[in-house]
Amino acid sequence: MQYTRPTAIASGLLTLMLAGTALSDEVDVRELTIGDIQEGFDDGRWSAEELTAASLARIEQYEPYYNSFTFMNPDALEQARAIDERRAAGEELGPLAGVPVVVKEAMDFAGLPSTAGWSELSSATGGVDLIPEHHAPVVARLIDAGAIVLGKTNIPAFSSDGTRANSSWDGPTYNAVDRDIAPGASSSGTATAVAASFAVAGLAEETGGSIQNPASAQSLVSVKPTFGLVPNAGVTPLAGSTRDVVGPHARNVTDAALLLDVLAGYTSEDPKTVAAIGHLPAGGYTSMLDDGALEGARVGLYGPGWRDEPLSEEATELYANAVEELESLNATVIEDPFAGSDFAALAKAEGGYDGRGTESMPYDLELYLQRMGDSAAANSVAELLELVDSDPLAEDGPLGDYNSMPVFAAARQDPTVAPDLSEFAQLRADYLLAFNSVMQDNELDLLVFPQMSQALPEVYGEDAYPATTVSEINISGLPGVTVPAGQFSSGSPFGLIFVGPMWSEAELLGYAYAFEQATHQRIVPELVEEEYPIPDTNSQ
Repeated sequence: MQYTRPTAIASGLLTLMLAGTALSDEVDVRELTIGDIQEGFDDGRWSAEELTAASLARIEQYEPYYNSFTFMNPDALEQARAIDERRAAGEELGPLAGVPVVVKEAMDFAGLPSTAGWSELSSATGGVDLIPEHHAPVVARLIDAGAIVLGKTNIPAFSSDGTRANSSWDGPTYNAVDRDIAPGASSSGTATAVAASFAVAGLAEETGGSIQNPASAQSLVSVKPTFGLVPNAGVTPLAGSTRDVVGPHARNVTDAALLLDVLAGYTSEDPKTVAAIGHLPAGGYTSMLDDGALEGARVGLYGPGWRDEPLSEEATELYANAVEELESLNATVIEDPFAGSDFAALAKAEGGYDGRGTESMPYDLELYLQRMGDSAAANSVAELLELVDSDPLAEDGPLGDYNSMPVFAAARQDPTVAPDLSEFAQLRADYLLAFNSVMQDNELDLLVFPQMSQALPEVYGEDAYPATTVSEINISGLPGVTVPAGQFSSGSPFGLIFVGPMWSEAELLGYAYAFEQATHQRIVPELVEEEYPIPDTNSQ
């Protein structure tokens, strides 16, 4: 397969964007936090334009070797200058004013193609471009908060891989920590861009691991929110009606909380978010960030009662170290609180990835295309299929595996009709009943699990990402917060995931913050400037 370089790099767009912009050697964007940036604005160390230019210069230097982007925002510098002008005029600015961020390719950005990572929807690979007229609500919220969106980031085709982005029309994305290791997916490009300090933070999206996997694979903090807390309209769906959630990738807990403040809450553009009314914390998602948040907390630990999948010897050791840290912070740990419950029995009998809930995909895709605007090349699944050479929903397409679910196969026949999701609704209810019963019976505040059960696979390997909470928290709609917690001998990061009841994001962020401040285990990547040797699959 011939991989293309990112559109922005291949076209020299970054060079054109930076032409005529003075670059300051004093602006070092590596590991900057939102707080650092705001302080820098306040004391005049940099302007939004200088900060954006420094980010773009770093992207230009390293992006050819990591391939995190699909498209760049050609107006990023102009938008940064506008922030500087408003600041100079004394206008009130949003909480992310001048902060460089990225968004996942699956999220609509008005005027830039929405390709779903699929070659048939990219003119760069001979396909057809779909250009949305409107931003996705989450993208609009970032922009309204003053953030500078640098560009869109790479994903596997239709986000249908939790390990790698190798099926993308734009080629593989590499892990910023170690390019030999799978980057995690499907929000691969966002994780790499944030981990590599191309941006300060970014937007990811998850149906089954796509926020938490790449964040943990690249030693980042992330929030997989409660289903319905954050709008997912304008995001290419896998399960928009049932499982898809949008959340932040960041290098620290505080920045993740600040992004969630901007993203969360009701919008008429996504009626599902009516469920979030009354569930946003009064003081925002930073209100419970406290070094002592874990003191007295009752923490449930991973075991076969949750899932009968043992940890590797090394993962067991790393997890034990993390549990010792929790205890040193005066948390009380409860071994395998799900033992004796029927929770694990709810999983798919044959094991592997549990895609239940994705039956809504054909209908959700129809709604997504309708939203793109009249000027888009397709406004329905029927119109889309007239434009492309193959059907992504067919058994030989990127979403073909889902045809084994009868409701999905029926929904394909007429995507304009909402499918019968009553079985999934009952499954979610059963999961929540079992989860809430265990939490209440054991008086638990949260669960703290290893996010992965073993060291991560190779970027060009075949093994899947070894997540421990996919798809349990996706089917149930529960929130999770990832935080770095060490490193395997192979070099792959080790992370924890903090899981709690629905709408408990503020509490989980507080617990994760206490662990982060006590351990500081984020791995800061050392980037390289050389092409990665792509294996010759024809000779194997």
